[in-house]
Amino acid sequence: MHGKEVVIAAAFRDGLGLFVDTIRHIDTDALGTFTGEVPRVGTMRETAIAKARLGMEASSLPIGIASEGSYGPHPHIPFVPGGVELMVLVDDVLGIVVSEHLIVDAPAYDHTIAADAQELTPFLDRIGFPDHAVIVKPNQPEPGSHSIHKGLRSHQALAGAMAECSALSRDGLAFVQTDMRAHMSPTRMEAIGRLALRLCKRLSASCPACGVPGFGQVDVETGLPCEWCGGPSLMVRYQIYGCVACDHREKRPRVDGRSRADPGQCPECNP
Repeated sequence: MHGKEVVIAAAFRDGLGLFVDTIRHIDTDALGTFTGEVPRVGTMRETAIAKARLGMEASSLPIGIASEGSYGPHPHIPFVPGGVELMVLVDDVLGIVVSEHLIVDAPAYDHTIAADAQELTPFLDRIGFPDHAVIVKPNQPEPGSHSIHKGLRSHQALAGAMAECSALSRDGLAFVQTDMRAHMSPTRMEAIGRLALRLCKRLSASCPACGVPGFGQVDVETGLPCEWCGGPSLMVRYQIYGCVACDHREKRPRVDGRSRADPGQCPECNP
C-alpha cells in the first residue's frame, strides 16, 4: 500500500538474489494505522509477521517479507523524537522467522497546532514539506466528527484542510502532523531501505551449529567493568548471537572494542 517494495526489492535482489513480488489489494491498514483510526493489536513483530502472512496467503508462496514502524519519543535519548523500524522474513519451508530492527535517530517526525496555514511556515520548513507530506485533523473534534486529511503535499490542499478542520474543532485549532506512511516520507523510506540491507546481511549468516540462515544478535549481557572501580556497570559487556531454529548461542565482545565503562553508568560510582 505504501510503496516499500521499491527499496525492499532492490536490497533483496542485490543482496541475496531473491525476487520480491508485491501482492496488490491487501489492506495492511486493517492491522493498524499511524493516525490511530485502527489501533495496532500486538507487538511490532507480531504485526509485521501478520502482514507477511497476508501476502503469503494471497500469493500461495511460502516466504513473506513485511515491515512495521513506530515513531514517537526516542527510545534512548530524552526529549527528542525517534523511531523504530522492524522487518521480518517468514519462511514456512524452514519453519523460521528472521527479524531485524533499526533505531532511527533523526526522523522527519513532528507535529504542531495552528489556526490556519499561514502559521505553519516554520513547521513546514523544519519537516521538509512538501517532500514530506502532512496530515491534518481537528485538534479537539466535535462529537461525531471524523474529518482527517492525509497525504497533503501542496499549500493549496493544506490551506483547505486547515480551514475545514479548525472549523470542526472546539478550540478553533487544527492538529498538523507528519504523514509517516513510507510513500509520504522520503526519510522513512530511506531508513526502510537501510533496514532491508541489514536483514539481508543477517540472512546471509548461517548458524554454525545447524546451518539455518538468520544467525545474528538476539540479546545482550550488561556488566561492562567500570573504569574507576572495576565493578559491573549498566553498559553492554557482551552481545549474544543466536540461531532462529536451534538453541545455539554465542557470547561475543562489543563490536566497538570498548572494555571499560563510563563511571556515570556504574551503580557504585554514580548511585
